Amino acid sequence: MKHTLHSVAFSLLLASGAALADDLPTFKLLMKDGHFIPETLEVPANTRFRLEVKNEGPGATEFESLELKKELVLAPGVTRSLVFYPMKPGSYKFFDDFHPSTGQGRIVAK
Repeated sequence: MKHTLHSVAFSLLLASGAALADDLPTFKLLMKDGHFIPETLEVPANTRFRLEVKNEGPGATEFESLELKKELVLAPGVTRSLVFYPMKPGSYKFFDDFHPSTGQGRIVAK
């Protein structure tokens, strides 16, 4: 009985977490030919959000931000998401280590 209650509680916790994640504002970032599209993403300050990153290029790409402590490597044709905790208003740089001369961008929290 105790095991069943724990299983039910865990299932409810997972379901509520998934529902909360579905309610997050989502912003899209495209990576193509060594460039981020758009180069500047405006997001609401003090709000959790999801960033959906898609690699449409022929080779591997990387979304990395040292300031935000986020890193994501994507093979060609792959789409993945990152969840960001609320940010203070400001500008936060990100880059692509595979394309350092062209793969530069920023997130602006307003």
